Order: sequence, then C-alpha cells, then structure tokens
Amino acid sequence: MKIDLKTKNFEITPGILDYLQEKLDSLDRFLPKDESIFADVELAKTTRHHRKGDIFKAEVNLTMPGRLIRANVEEQDLHAAIDLVKDELKREINTKKEKNISLYRRGARLFRRIFMGKY
Repeated sequence: MKIDLKTKNFEITPGILDYLQEKLDSLDRFLPKDESIFADVELAKTTRHHRKGDIFKAEVNLTMPGRLIRANVEEQDLHAAIDLVKDELKREINTKKEKNISLYRRGARLFRRIFMGKY
C-alpha cells in the first residue's frame, strides 16, 4: 500500500510516522494483494477553536480499484486518533467484503432455483 501523508498545524516526528505505518500495514491482511491500493492520510491539529487541550484529527482515504473507503476521527491524542481510524477502516473493509459475499451467494441461489426449475 502506498501512503501519501499530509500534516497540518504541527510537525511530524519519525515516531509518529513509524506508528502510522505500523497501523496501516496491519490492514494489509484485509485488503487484496494489489499494488494499486493508495492511502491518502491527513493528520491535523485542530485546536484553534478549543479552550483547553489539543484536538487531533486523522483522516484516511483508502483508494482501491473500484471503490473508495474513507475514515475521519477527532481525538485528544494523536495516537488514539490513528488507532480509531485504523479500526474504522477495518470495519468498513469487512462490511464491504461481507456485502460482496452476500450478493454473490444470493445470485448463486437464484441461478440454482432457475436452473432446477423451481422459480
């Protein structure tokens, strides 16, 4: 998976970059083995309108052949935001995968009914 990283209102450290890479690489087992999968990642600090503390935003657009999966999370800790974005992407990937399997099975059942003459 290719990753394009963009930051806003803060500097990224090598530790954060390694952490992000580790979390996004853990999604590879849920994705097809394709080199054209591309992740647009935006990490931002959005504290101009908050009175206390830092609020971090993590947004990921995962582009795959034929579809786009998007996740957007705001948290008080950057690591927590990255974790929640990874969980959201994992949930979306599994939902789309289960939906495709369900549609395939439904079509196969319909074909079988038509072929057996029960429809």
